[in-house]
Amino acid sequence: MRSFRGNKANLPSKLCTVCGLTMTWRKHWAKNWDAVLYCSDRCRKSAKDSKQRSEKPSIVKDPN
Repeated sequence: MRSFRGNKANLPSKLCTVCGLTMTWRKHWAKNWDAVLYCSDRCRKSAKDSKQRSEKPSIVKDPN
């Protein structure tokens, strides 16, 4: 990607996989923009927690 020259309208963007918030490209993400999936640490933690919950079988007690 070419360096940023002040026109923010032309920056690439993508959606957060957890909350759907639009994330706009930042210089901090320049080297790994393709790997960026989450808009925040909160969404990253939420995705990790929900994945762990879905992998663990839940124990259901028999009401009888």
